[in-house]
Amino acid sequence: MMKKIKQIFLLALGIGLIFTLTGCSSANDNTYKEVKQSKSITWGIRADTRLFGLTNIRTGKIEGFEVDLAQALTKQMLGKNAHADFLTTTANTRIPLLKNHNIDVVLATMTITKEREKQVDFTKPYFPAGSSLLVPDDSKIKDVRQLNDKTVLAVKGTTAVDDVHKFAPKARILQFDDYGQAMSALKAKQGVALTTDNGLLAGIAQENPGYKLVGGVYAYAPYGIAVDKGQTQMVDHLNKALKELEENGTYNRLINKWFKGIPGFNVKEMLK
Repeated sequence: MMKKIKQIFLLALGIGLIFTLTGCSSANDNTYKEVKQSKSITWGIRADTRLFGLTNIRTGKIEGFEVDLAQALTKQMLGKNAHADFLTTTANTRIPLLKNHNIDVVLATMTITKEREKQVDFTKPYFPAGSSLLVPDDSKIKDVRQLNDKTVLAVKGTTAVDDVHKFAPKARILQFDDYGQAMSALKAKQGVALTTDNGLLAGIAQENPGYKLVGGVYAYAPYGIAVDKGQTQMVDHLNKALKELEENGTYNRLINKWFKGIPGFNVKEMLK
């Protein structure tokens, strides 16, 4: 009986050791070497964010600035025959998907913050975003400080939630899973304003006549491309490719393609 118990114990110990070694191996993976070998990068992108990444209901494809930028970066890094694959993410799922190796890179309206830098590594900023407000055309709200004791709408996991409380500490925040739900709530008057980054709000306003951006940018928070913590080689190559796209005019072409002519959005501030 004791011999059988000992055998079971050793078997369990062996299985545990296998899992431990597997975990260590996964942590030491080199993302850049893997994508270079496969000639492909799996990008985590948004599919609910107009201008950045939105599903075209006619074609079923996700279209936007970040989709085009991801494709350009893939070819700039790995060659003209390289392939970009895409997996839809949300503000809540993008870091877990990255940590679980479901994706190689996050390019999904992700603000660079010190808290997030504890979990991921960022490239240099690729989009100078900042928190702003979207309200109905007949709203009397003109400034974030007017939001005290009022209900403000936001999306879970975004930095705008904390940004609002810095300027209006008594504001009530009602959070949703995505921007479609948040905008529907604004239309239903569940809150007086929707807050998130200015670029995102510009796309929402374009799609929804009768709504406008107000108050300018009340908290600057640029977007960065994220990789798993410790993947410094991948960060270096992404930064190099991004700089090359800026220098050869590709970046400016994509900015003009997606943002030129958007009311309240200053394209000239974006151009490199």
